[in-house]
Amino acid sequence: MSGAKTLGSDTAERVLVAGIYLADRENNIVPISSELGQSKHWIVDQQWIALGRGAIPDGLAPVTVSTVETPTPKFVLLNQLLGKLDLDRYSFVLVCDDDIGLPPGFVDRYMELVVAHEFALAQPARSHCSDIGHVFVEALDGLTARWTRFVEIGPVFSMRHDAARLLLPFDETSPMGWGYDFIWPVIIEKAGLRMGIVDAVPVDHNLRKHGAAYDYDSSRQTMAEFLAPRPHLSRHEAFSIIESYC
Repeated sequence: MSGAKTLGSDTAERVLVAGIYLADRENNIVPISSELGQSKHWIVDQQWIALGRGAIPDGLAPVTVSTVETPTPKFVLLNQLLGKLDLDRYSFVLVCDDDIGLPPGFVDRYMELVVAHEFALAQPARSHCSDIGHVFVEALDGLTARWTRFVEIGPVFSMRHDAARLLLPFDETSPMGWGYDFIWPVIIEKAGLRMGIVDAVPVDHNLRKHGAAYDYDSSRQTMAEFLAPRPHLSRHEAFSIIESYC
């Protein structure tokens, strides 16, 4: 996988941002969309779904491709969105939530390291001030990135074109994505691909408390039922670093 070409050239590589924002709840969609649009080295195509009955924020209409008022699971909506697009046009798909804070220059630095380390599936680390469900994804000071066996389902992750072909459409047996991150490494490693966490550009995730948007006990039961018949890693196997990069 080659690095990105000069923005604006016929050979410039494209990143698709696919995301959902909660239109009737506090969110960071305006600064997120603005930051994602600042790349100097990638053509970034943003496609967002507004979920809820709230108004579309000023400036977001051009990148808000649909509005869904009825509560619908995240990965069901993403399948609907991605299923309408020609993904062969994009080198990477970046799946993004609406409740994060992105550091300046996020796209270019993140993609630089994803490409350099040949991560077919990746995520930025979480900042130290984030609300974190899995401590493993918290940024490790002194590292730029690490080759891992775990990439979390949110709030941000990226799929290179070859990984997207393996992982899409998302399995709606677990419509909120619980358990994907223990199945993904089996699929990615079987294909001879790499996955990892980029520590150099950690994102803040503290606007809404982890798990606040869903029923935790019900989701854990769904996850257990989803994982039972499918090849997957245990937590001990998944939370491991293969190589670290300074």
